[in-house]
Amino acid sequence: MRRIDALLVLMVLIWGANYSVIKHAFREIPPQPFNALRLMIASSVFLVAIRVSRRSAGAKPGRRPGVFFTPSPVSSRELWMLVWLGFIGHFVYQYCFVGGVDQTSVSNAALIIGITPVAVAVVSALLGRERIGPLHWLGAAVSLAGLYAVVGHGAGFGGATLRGDLLVMTSVACWVFYTLGATSLIARHSPLFVTGITMAIGGIPYVAATLPQIVRMDWSHVSAWTWISLVVSALLALNVAYLIWYTGVQKIGAARTSVYSNLVPVFAMTIAALWLGEPLDGTRILGALAVLSGVFLTRLGRKPPVVPIEE
Repeated sequence: MRRIDALLVLMVLIWGANYSVIKHAFREIPPQPFNALRLMIASSVFLVAIRVSRRSAGAKPGRRPGVFFTPSPVSSRELWMLVWLGFIGHFVYQYCFVGGVDQTSVSNAALIIGITPVAVAVVSALLGRERIGPLHWLGAAVSLAGLYAVVGHGAGFGGATLRGDLLVMTSVACWVFYTLGATSLIARHSPLFVTGITMAIGGIPYVAATLPQIVRMDWSHVSAWTWISLVVSALLALNVAYLIWYTGVQKIGAARTSVYSNLVPVFAMTIAALWLGEPLDGTRILGALAVLSGVFLTRLGRKPPVVPIEE
């Protein structure tokens, strides 16, 4: 396991634990206002970090972009890319995901989100961005089958959950295009810069759309634990985990990074069993092992990107 793999496992742990954290917070704060405040906190942290990074590094043209440092100026074309990626990847994605989870079952939402790695791999291959080898396809299939065993068995689509299912599907499409759309930007700019700027851009319409709910909220009844949950969720699930995600995209490509999202429901299930006492049976354990095996196969099947790292 390389360092980037260890970081991606940390990302999975953060996102997996985040389900249990926000589940309790939603009892006191509705999902959309909660998420709007998270985006405000995380965007502010990112913007400050970008400012500090630029001051400490200074101007060094020709230097390859790292995780924190962006050596290249932003062109007008890249500026428009940042705008639409922020709108798709943070406003539409976050709004649809939170709204979808609120209107469907956890099993349905997790199963739909589980198709993200396959969708990223297929679209990436069709666009010629990455060479997807046989082991990667096998790993994606094994991982998806394991995910179905963990959260998909018995999940029903349609009926009362149809609207929520469609919203979560829309969020998957947004995440796929956000991940692949930022690939060329990350070749010239740091994950910190791309993630922070797009989150700030997407956060503005998000807060505007949820402002009426925020104003109507009686914030005096929100407990200290819920406020702590909100801040911790913003710093870890949005700041740290998003930065790790795009570091992975920069280092090993979008298709292989996206496979780690299959692990999120597995860790969420495990943490919920340990923390909330939810049942953990043999089928779920076997499914979790299949998901882990699938991730391992995709790492063995890694091939270099078709597009050079630097343009």
